[in-house]
Amino acid sequence: MEDLVRGELKEASLSQLKEICERLRGEIFRTVSVRGGHLASNLGVVELTVALYRTFNFPTDKIVFDVGHQCYAHKLLSGRAQKFSTLRSRGGISGFPKRSESPFDCYETGHAGTAVSAALGIAKARDLQGESFDVIALVGDGSFNNGLIYEALNSLKILSTRVLIVLNDNGMSISPTVGGTHEVLSEIKGGRAPSEDIALFERYGLRYMGVYNGNDLEELLPALEETKEALRAQSVLLHVTTRKGQGYAFCEREPERTHGFSPNGAGTEYSAALGEELTAMAGEDPRIVAVTAAMTDALGLRPFFQAFPERAFDVGICEEHACVLSAALAAGGMRPYYAIYSTFLQRAYDEIIHDICGQGLPVTLCIDRAGVTGADGETHQGVFDLSYLAPIPNLTIAVPKNIAEFRAMLRMSASYGKPLAIRYPREGKEGASNAIEIGKFEILHSSTSDIIVYAAGERCIALAERILALAQKEGMDFTVVNARFVKPVDSQMILSRREKQVITLEDNVLTGGLGDAIARVLRGTEKNLRAFGYPDIFIPHGSAAELAEEFGLNSEEILRYIRECHARG
Repeated sequence: MEDLVRGELKEASLSQLKEICERLRGEIFRTVSVRGGHLASNLGVVELTVALYRTFNFPTDKIVFDVGHQCYAHKLLSGRAQKFSTLRSRGGISGFPKRSESPFDCYETGHAGTAVSAALGIAKARDLQGESFDVIALVGDGSFNNGLIYEALNSLKILSTRVLIVLNDNGMSISPTVGGTHEVLSEIKGGRAPSEDIALFERYGLRYMGVYNGNDLEELLPALEETKEALRAQSVLLHVTTRKGQGYAFCEREPERTHGFSPNGAGTEYSAALGEELTAMAGEDPRIVAVTAAMTDALGLRPFFQAFPERAFDVGICEEHACVLSAALAAGGMRPYYAIYSTFLQRAYDEIIHDICGQGLPVTLCIDRAGVTGADGETHQGVFDLSYLAPIPNLTIAVPKNIAEFRAMLRMSASYGKPLAIRYPREGKEGASNAIEIGKFEILHSSTSDIIVYAAGERCIALAERILALAQKEGMDFTVVNARFVKPVDSQMILSRREKQVITLEDNVLTGGLGDAIARVLRGTEKNLRAFGYPDIFIPHGSAAELAEEFGLNSEEILRYIRECHARG
């Protein structure tokens, strides 16, 4: 697809604009089919994006995409059409807004609820510097469950500035939108809302305008012109409805399944094992409950929700609330399992400390997508959780070697009675598991050499085993240990081993992870430690395998170090 000249977009007839929309939609579908990415949400906002580009003057005017995953048409319209085939690939364009990529990307996003705060900040900076342009926050209805949105709205009058909030209402986040906010928006869309529902927005200092069909240019274009005029006087909330997956029948029928698309499919997933195991456990123990923040299917919990709806809680995109809810459920005698992606758990850090661990409550954090996740880039890599969880008192951190060990850890957690975090990647192998004891490692391969490798998690164990096979071909050997507890580590094993050359492998940043934990145990001994993991940077987008080799877990570098250790004797 050739880059569209924005001047042509401004002058195009309605029929030409519709043709442009179909071209954009086709390019998005073709590229995501090859590269993967967020499909249904981007198909749904094509007309809305074209209408915004027709009405406003980007990049002089600024647009902030909440979450950011729905920015593909924006990228195609802002001079990146010829690079779009590189979407989410190493060295290609990002699947999210990226300031270093284009002046049209004024603010980087990846998590829900930040766009209104960001738009207010950009608008206030504009005012303070005497500039004149419009600032737009494009926000999905799922994000309107998030408390950060309301913190921003609460300061709108205080900041005394003007922004346009476009509420893109498709009834979905990743999962269908839930809760009271969803009910209010549904009533407004259906013409059933009492006047006080709309007045709620106006109390924040917003003029409410809507509801408009966001997939109908004939309705949307004049609405945006009217909105732009209203924006001269005050901040505006423009409420539009769109259809997730618009234009492709399968995506329209299956918006949740096509929210995120992987061209190669997925292997055996830890999330499926979580759903199976928790459902079985809940059949045996009426105390077990499941909590998630708008990701029921993505986290494998659909079987649990179907089997035990009265013990299953999807609270919407409210990670902090889900954490406190889990803590209080535990305080009330239940055994909560809070399933969440590693990158989103960061948002509930204070609640982990203050509410779960501070009270020593038996909540199990099931941390999916741990480690490098790949193509979604900096905002989604799960490489910080070991480091931010390790300092918290009362918390045990487990890292399974395979899915069978993950199942065993879940079983163990039901009777553990303390806060527990289990972190795991997306895909893995079923494998087998031995008996698990808190804080105890497992020797996977024993050697008489002077080198020992402690590996945390399935990816790092697989890496250690690949390197071992290469080393053995060169006449070298080393011991491989499953470091399945990063807190507490197995101090007894670490200190009792005779090996002088110690290597750690972790799918995490090096600061504060497994290497640091073992280094503290070895302090004052004669043993040498070399830790391999990720450096003190934000890891960009690319495949997980590419990023591991490039940034931290490079098999050739590790093998070279092992050769050096052997040479030293």
